[in-house]
Amino acid sequence: MALLNVIEWLEQSPDEILHKYDTRKNIVKRWSKLTVREGQVCVFCDKGEIADVFGPGMYSLDTDTLPILTAIMSWAYAFESPFKSDIYFVSTRQFVNHRWGTATPVLIRDSQLGTVRVRGYGTYSFRVKDAKLLLKELSGARYSFTTADVEDYLRSVLVMGMSDALGTCGIPVTEMSANLIELSEDVLKNLSPRFKLLGLELSSFNFESVSLPPEVEKAIDENARLGVLRGNVDVYTQIAKADAMMEAAKNPGGGAGGLVGAGVGLGIGADLARSMGETVNGATQSKCPVCGAAMPSSARFCPECGTSVKRACPKCGAPISPGAKFCPECGAKM
Repeated sequence: MALLNVIEWLEQSPDEILHKYDTRKNIVKRWSKLTVREGQVCVFCDKGEIADVFGPGMYSLDTDTLPILTAIMSWAYAFESPFKSDIYFVSTRQFVNHRWGTATPVLIRDSQLGTVRVRGYGTYSFRVKDAKLLLKELSGARYSFTTADVEDYLRSVLVMGMSDALGTCGIPVTEMSANLIELSEDVLKNLSPRFKLLGLELSSFNFESVSLPPEVEKAIDENARLGVLRGNVDVYTQIAKADAMMEAAKNPGGGAGGLVGAGVGLGIGADLARSMGETVNGATQSKCPVCGAAMPSSARFCPECGTSVKRACPKCGAPISPGAKFCPECGAKM
């Protein structure tokens, strides 16, 4: 058996949480030097019982620096040398950028959309807060304990907390992306006690995204599009009217009925029909002098009674439109 003069742990893996110092062929000598670096603690155990815990610093091992172990081993005044002990080094730094995500969608009830399936994912960080609890609750007497040994369990706890936060937050689904910081804080607050029972501290929890099923996202996008249209319906109606009028001007033989029909087809309906009706009555039509029926100004016969409506100036013989009071050529009164 070799005598241990210097006890220290030089971390080799960034994911190792706990490392059991190899004392299988070594025994601790009195006045041995123990070095605990920043971001570490060291735990001495005797016969499976946790004894002394050392924070960062350099120690010379004797009855003063090992008070609990001294009492367990009944060292009254002298340090019995050598002795065997289980020695564990525990990393207390943060283990960052671990990912979490929902394996299956979480069902939540939304005040606007009803029951909706939501997925979420993000990152979290944790550290060891109580090395004694970690040994008791998670790592046990293993020679090495890494983040991979606890990651699946922690992820399940986080997803449970996330599901609870989404279900009770009262935030509409459409506004969750704007409240990810608040949701993260709720999860962090609610899950901290559960981590504490394991000797751990949940130092950060972050939502990167909350997503909805594609069909729901499509419906939300469509509703937003319709909202824009509803807010500008007058503008679109006036544009449609102008386009229809310009098209009618290019085709004077199409008649007012075709223009109104085009307006209905464009979705401007009765408003355009009424507007165009006024235009036709006021500018493009005249009345039969016999029966009073409306007819195009260019018509030669009334479409209702068949009366000829062609007129000529008695003075110069120029054609006169129905209803005219003066000749457009010589100015003679009709």
